[in-house]
Amino acid sequence: MNMENEHEDEQSFEELGLDPRLIRALTKKNIDKPTPIQRVAIPLILEGKDVVARAKTGSGKTFAYLLPLLHKLFTTTNNNLAPTSLILVPTRELCQQVCSEANSLIELCRVQLRVVQLTSSMSVSELRTTLAGPPEIVVSTPACIQTCLSNGVIQAKAVQDSLSVLILDEADLLLSYGYEDDLKALTSHVPRRCQCLLMSATSSSDVEKLKKLILHNPYILTLPEVGDTKDDIIPKNVQQFYISCAARDKLVHILALLKLELVQKKVLIFTNSIDMSFRLRLFFEQFGIKSAVLNAELPQSSRLHILEEFNAGLFDYLIATDESQPEGKEQVDHQNGSERKKSKKHRKHKLDGEFGVVRGIDFKNVHTVINYEMPQTAAGYVHRIGRTGRAYNTGASVSLVSAEETEIFEEVKSLLGENEDKVSQFIAPFPLLSKNAVEALRYRAEDVARSVTKIAVRESRAQDLRNEILNSQKLKAHFQDNPKDLDLLKHDKMLSKKAPSPHLRDVPDYLLDPTTQEASKIVKLARAAMGNTNPSRGKGSKGRFKRSRDPLKTFSAEAPKRAGKGGMKRKTKDTDNGYKQKKQHPA
Repeated sequence: MNMENEHEDEQSFEELGLDPRLIRALTKKNIDKPTPIQRVAIPLILEGKDVVARAKTGSGKTFAYLLPLLHKLFTTTNNNLAPTSLILVPTRELCQQVCSEANSLIELCRVQLRVVQLTSSMSVSELRTTLAGPPEIVVSTPACIQTCLSNGVIQAKAVQDSLSVLILDEADLLLSYGYEDDLKALTSHVPRRCQCLLMSATSSSDVEKLKKLILHNPYILTLPEVGDTKDDIIPKNVQQFYISCAARDKLVHILALLKLELVQKKVLIFTNSIDMSFRLRLFFEQFGIKSAVLNAELPQSSRLHILEEFNAGLFDYLIATDESQPEGKEQVDHQNGSERKKSKKHRKHKLDGEFGVVRGIDFKNVHTVINYEMPQTAAGYVHRIGRTGRAYNTGASVSLVSAEETEIFEEVKSLLGENEDKVSQFIAPFPLLSKNAVEALRYRAEDVARSVTKIAVRESRAQDLRNEILNSQKLKAHFQDNPKDLDLLKHDKMLSKKAPSPHLRDVPDYLLDPTTQEASKIVKLARAAMGNTNPSRGKGSKGRFKRSRDPLKTFSAEAPKRAGKGGMKRKTKDTDNGYKQKKQHPA
């Protein structure tokens, strides 16, 4: 079923037949009109049909299934022994995002419905407590549901009697994240009368496998394809560019892009490994570019806080580690088992298997995505670029492509569509960066790159993880009592032991290429026109941090009665840098 229609473009939520309470809630969220996927999917789901919906990231798939699901639950009573609705997602971050969206709608509608999320970190007793009741909606990864079934937290008979709606969100990732066995185990307990919905950004063999496994004669909804073309796999509001360069020259190219301000902020930078993320961050520090690293090694609370700071605009550059790999690589890993065992000896911290940075994380107002390293699959490219241009805003992507990445780049171009001369119509060479501009910065970039050694990367990675674990565990109770202090935990603090050289912070005029300088002015004018001006925002946040107390200094492990004798006051005398703080007048 193809969605390229007619008067349906003018349809409202009222015409779709949704409960008036939901419409009022949407109005409070400033959502006035349904998106194309919502216009077609909501009526079918309200009729009880099985639906497979494929639409690009940011097109409104979450509300396409949440709104009709809540509409149905508003009119039914829950006397069941198990949850009536189950939403399965591939990552913990997406689990939290879906749960948050559902709870916000329920709160605005003022109805008594309970939505819970399950995570792999929960013990069996915690799972029992969470599912007591039971709640109407459970949002979880497939592995957690299987844990509940195998430990008797949820009875299989109760699932067969109660489950009425099963939703698989980001279905194209569920199997690639290793949940195939968990899903197969669950399907044996899903009653045939249960309505099944499958949401996906791309079509793949995994999606086809899930359709056969779970759905019964579903309606297939496809947005974005029009006819037989593929021109909207990446939305038209996202401009795609690439820069061909040697792998060793990627640092100087990304330095030129950021330092000469040739890309709009905020910027999300993707790498394929945690070490490379920290190498980039240490490199940026020496040029006065503040950034933070987001990866699966960090505690979940730290990841969420980094995301909150980035979304709030406290820093403009986020380096995200995308460690997803194609299924075939698992066989290679199996052959190199001895090497993997050896490396595991040095791996002190387990990576979170439910973390996925390319999907399920709500990055807000990202204007530019930079692929510092190309993803390992063409589908991975689509998922990364889907982090910008969300909700039909404009966006851009720049991919740095080395000779070793030519093969995957050709796959990407083939996926996007090429003309008869094998020239991509949708991804073009980046026009604003001249060769002279790159060469002018080469000496500085290579000089700093030599100082970012493997040892420096390893030490900074360990230091950052220690800091984040401290923030996550020791200060948890403190932040519960003092939530405003959480704003002071900055994730873009200096990691390198060597202070940045002052002369590297700015690019002198004699190094600026006139052509690139003009391009930079155009980008700045466009930013001003968009209202995306950073100086006032940065100044305000910096001033706030300077005036406020640092929770790492004010936190006390003493008993509350001793802390009240002035321990908190004494610890505010010194700042992080060792300099004495000026005496402040009491509020």
